[in-house]
Amino acid sequence: MLDIIMFALWTLLAAYAAWYFASAKHYAPMTLTEAKILWKIHRKNVQCNGKRLREIKRHGKMVGYECECGYKYFQKRPIVGNIPTVDANVQGSRPIAIDKLQTTTA
Repeated sequence: MLDIIMFALWTLLAAYAAWYFASAKHYAPMTLTEAKILWKIHRKNVQCNGKRLREIKRHGKMVGYECECGYKYFQKRPIVGNIPTVDANVQGSRPIAIDKLQTTTA
């Protein structure tokens, strides 16, 4: 009997961990420009006649939009997703392909 209970507990723990790492998401902020682009794509894909979009905000940041037709879009990201790092030397660096094009062979 104890083996069955332990198996059930481990199975529940594994299922919860799988849900947490795969499905758990949080709202991610987006800009008005991103929302307008996604809204235009929505209108084109479903032949929507909506003329305006309404911002959806959470904690003072725009996280999605709502179309006049009733369609709602929320930008969500996984909780465990890494935040991309910004390299400080990006402005002064040149792409490697340009360096290869400018080299001469003797």
